[in-house]
Amino acid sequence: MAFVQFTGVTLGFGDRDILVNADIKLKTGTRAALCGANGSGKSTLMKVMAGIIACDRGERALEKGATIAYLPQSGLVHRGKTLMDEAKTAFARFDALEKRRAGIENQLESVKTDGPGTERLLAEAETINETLESAGFWQIDKRIALALTGLGFAESDFTRYTEEFSGGWQMRIALAKALLENPDILLLDEPTNYLDIEGRAWLEGWLRKSGGAFLLVSHDRYFLDRCVNEVYELFQGRLRRYPGSYTDYEKRRSVEVESLVSAYKRQQAEIARSMDLIRRFRYKPTKAAMVQERIRKLEKMERIEIPESLKKISIKLPEPPHSGRIALKLEGVGRSYGEKRVLSGLDLCLETGERLLVVGANGAGKSTLLRIISGADSGHEGAVSYGAGVVSAYFSQEAAETLSAGGAKADGTVLDCLEEEAPSAMYPRLRDMLGAFLFRGDDVFKKVSVLSGGERSRLALLRLLLRPANLLIMDEPTNHLDIYAKDVLLDALLAYKGTVIFVSHDRAFMEALSKKTLALEAGRPHRLHYGGYADYLESTASLNTGEGGGAPAAGADIPVVSPERAAVRGGSPASWPDARCPASTLPGAGEGGAERKAAKEKAAALRRLLRSEAALVERIAALEGEKTALENRLAASEVYTSGEKTREVKDLLAAVSAELYACSREWEGLAAALASLKESDSAQTG
Repeated sequence: MAFVQFTGVTLGFGDRDILVNADIKLKTGTRAALCGANGSGKSTLMKVMAGIIACDRGERALEKGATIAYLPQSGLVHRGKTLMDEAKTAFARFDALEKRRAGIENQLESVKTDGPGTERLLAEAETINETLESAGFWQIDKRIALALTGLGFAESDFTRYTEEFSGGWQMRIALAKALLENPDILLLDEPTNYLDIEGRAWLEGWLRKSGGAFLLVSHDRYFLDRCVNEVYELFQGRLRRYPGSYTDYEKRRSVEVESLVSAYKRQQAEIARSMDLIRRFRYKPTKAAMVQERIRKLEKMERIEIPESLKKISIKLPEPPHSGRIALKLEGVGRSYGEKRVLSGLDLCLETGERLLVVGANGAGKSTLLRIISGADSGHEGAVSYGAGVVSAYFSQEAAETLSAGGAKADGTVLDCLEEEAPSAMYPRLRDMLGAFLFRGDDVFKKVSVLSGGERSRLALLRLLLRPANLLIMDEPTNHLDIYAKDVLLDALLAYKGTVIFVSHDRAFMEALSKKTLALEAGRPHRLHYGGYADYLESTASLNTGEGGGAPAAGADIPVVSPERAAVRGGSPASWPDARCPASTLPGAGEGGAERKAAKEKAAALRRLLRSEAALVERIAALEGEKTALENRLAASEVYTSGEKTREVKDLLAAVSAELYACSREWEGLAAALASLKESDSAQTG
């Protein structure tokens, strides 16, 4: 079984500890996520694990013969080969094996009699064949085509030279090579950054079928939940393992963070009381002993620190200007680029306060439509009209590169750039808002001219959110945001009373924010669905699996129409195929009773486990609170000066600690059972 392992690994840069006595083991079958705040050292840990950076102390062990592939966040560029030839370099390590196999065949042909040497050669040849077979060496072109098309490349791209591709596509090339290497250990640092939702779904499928081990960093909560069954968190240099899905980790971690914050508040209150006593009695001779005791206690106290990443930050968007009932109307909108038709005959009407998600494959026209709506693209057909009083604000990835054009001075700081856009009433909150978007500490004084592409994107998005607009048009606003920043953005948009039109590749964000879904497909009619993204997917699946009785065949394109266009369809609404109808109402739903019964039983078991988990998490939180209170009580002078009281508190503390340990073990078992149940359910539905 292949493995890579850390034992007591410590690494520091200057006076900062990145890793402190870190222990981790990745072995065949491991499906793990690595999480932590921005700048916590996740990428550094991966580089140490890959053997790129040496640790200061501790041991890194790699099983002999085990292979590791590492994909960094960015910075990889490929040149001098076609896309296909570059992808073939992923199999370079197997060339020597193939030559050895051919050499063994020649040796066997020249051997006239069987013997120990012959058996050894046959065994070696069989081992080599198994290795090459498992790596897909005999179907190189097929595997490469599968990986490249899955990650969004067209077959016509295969003969293009790699230097013709932009930075995001360069990273897709690197990802394809890492996957094609078929390593024993795969380390992926934010592989979803440059992938659309189809690419993420394909990568998810590849990883779920992987027989090796992988550790990945991603800011896509849904992707993590689908791919991993354990989470490692890097927090203040220390690494801790949590069994279960990412959602399971978040539940457990939220309880721990709450306990940490409570302990911090109690300690701060104790410090404040001590400081107050010291100030009041410092110069009174009769209180000198008491004051000195308080000072010594404060000096010895191990201070609890709350990192910036754990502080709950929220942002409130400016109140949108008043507008009429209709926010936007499109009539017969179309767009072509040369002979390529992207949009055709698109009609749309949005009312104030609606939140529209635009979905579709690459090239379907999502970004084109948003540019047309924003007014950035005037070469279209048809009419685009805003309602009375509508003021729009448009964000795109290109906006990050045009900060100067928007009024920001390139030689100014991040804080200056934001102050130029913000209403004066919001100035006191700008530092918190920048912190929520990952500009923390001295980052706010960085010059705009030296910001990276991701930093520019976050700053451009924040500037847009500060404008008093009632129509927000956003093209992939979640790119370059971590999970915490996405939550801050989502909360702000959910509280926003204006109209939102957006494109995103983060499924959790899409499902939470959308209220209507517009599906675009190049060369085919658009579909407007009156429901969010999850509802849209469910209805699409229901339609595609319908059988007989006039139900649509798999893959059929059934436009979902609005009530206003009823006359076009003819008949009564009851006679139309409803894209929102549940599968149970479609013909054929009476079949498969046994399957439905099994599904119900599994759902009931899942509900029971979830209820048990909720009760257990609540009990763990209560026990941790009791433990902290007893520890504080043990430190009180009236207790530690009395042997009897000390023993009493220690006994209580031991009992609580024992119960807490038992509950934690029980929770781990419960989390594993939940993960197993969810995984089997995903396997059946996937």
